Amino acid sequence: MLNKVILIGRLTRDPELRFTPNTGAAVATFGLAVDRGGKNGGADFINIAAWEKQAETCAQYLKKGRLVAVVGRLSVRSYEKDGQKRSYTEVVAEQVRFLGSPNREGGPQGDKPPEYDETAKEVNLDDEDLPF
Repeated sequence: MLNKVILIGRLTRDPELRFTPNTGAAVATFGLAVDRGGKNGGADFINIAAWEKQAETCAQYLKKGRLVAVVGRLSVRSYEKDGQKRSYTEVVAEQVRFLGSPNREGGPQGDKPPEYDETAKEVNLDDEDLPF
């Protein structure tokens, strides 16, 4: 079985950093707007949760409007509120890659996270490398 999500979009709000009450683990949550593309356009708005050190890095360096790539897994949780069953869907980030320039997109001036890369790298793939 496979549960893998890859998204590129812009933050809809600044990350909110919290800590779990029992273990004190850091978790940062933020929204991501991902263009649908195509003729009709539009965007999907997706909830993202990053954990531990990655959560702290996201909270420190990301701001609303910043372009990021997120690789993770889809998580759907059910809960009950006021006697009604509800569900909550989010992507649990395994990797968050900061794209674009932090100075032009609302990030801290002069600060770059450790994995920040200003230049896009060209990837050459042969047909044999493609999984489909």
